[in-house]
Amino acid sequence: MLDVRRLRLLRDLARLGTIAAVAQAHAYTPSAVSQQLAALQREAGVPLLEHTGRSVTLTPAATALVGHTETILAALEAASATLAAARTGLSGTVRIGAFPSAVPILLPAALVALGRDHPALDLMVTELDPVDMPDALRDGRLDVALWHDYDIAPVEPDPGVDSVPLLDEKVFLAVPADRRLDGSIASTRDADWIVGTPGTLCHTVAMRVCQAAGFTAGVRHHADDFTAVLALVAAGQGVALVPELGATHPPADVRLVPLDVHRRTRIAYRRGAAEHPVIAACVRALESSTASYLAASAPG
Repeated sequence: MLDVRRLRLLRDLARLGTIAAVAQAHAYTPSAVSQQLAALQREAGVPLLEHTGRSVTLTPAATALVGHTETILAALEAASATLAAARTGLSGTVRIGAFPSAVPILLPAALVALGRDHPALDLMVTELDPVDMPDALRDGRLDVALWHDYDIAPVEPDPGVDSVPLLDEKVFLAVPADRRLDGSIASTRDADWIVGTPGTLCHTVAMRVCQAAGFTAGVRHHADDFTAVLALVAAGQGVALVPELGATHPPADVRLVPLDVHRRTRIAYRRGAAEHPVIAACVRALESSTASYLAASAPG
């Protein structure tokens, strides 16, 4: 019989690439991870790892086993959901992850509704960049996440994560109001740019938008908070990309030009957890709060 905890370690080795990274993710020592993987190999009865120098790679059998592991973990999530549905009332800790511009606009009303309808839930919010969301969901650090990507920088589906669509936003080019630009990306070729920290999705999107226009952005400032970004634009420090949620109250000295680029937000959770009553309640609350935001922001 294959041990699920060891299968999870193999799955994470396939994802993270090194035993040291797996050990760090699970708060184990590298030696302990190696021992558990060796035990899994004995259980499997076939070679799972190939050693090349100080690195390891998965054999074809191990790669196939990782695919089965995703199915097994999803089935365990579904089983947990079935048991939770048989209980009376919702209780326990719910860890909700969200990207910064969603926290002040989409989360408050959802949290109020969840607290009112399910007072035994202990709601905890963590602000994260979308690139960190899948790992946090898989590792159990989050139960639900507001996760986004952009049409110009789509995120590959994660085999351990399911999601439902929530919001599609316009992305704007923010320029100083007195700057003589026609509003196209091409017109910013010689402008200073304000972009996110390298490694964030916002940084990647800004680079790709400029590359699609045939140039490399001349980055002057790095900022991840859109309020700070817009303040820098208003001060004449450069131009920037800002999605709709980040541009609800732009400074008077900033002009927002809509682009043919969209940010797409989804509600994500571990694969197999969709029917868990707590997850379902969170999805309903977030959908309701988003519908209220869209109704309030609609023209007229």
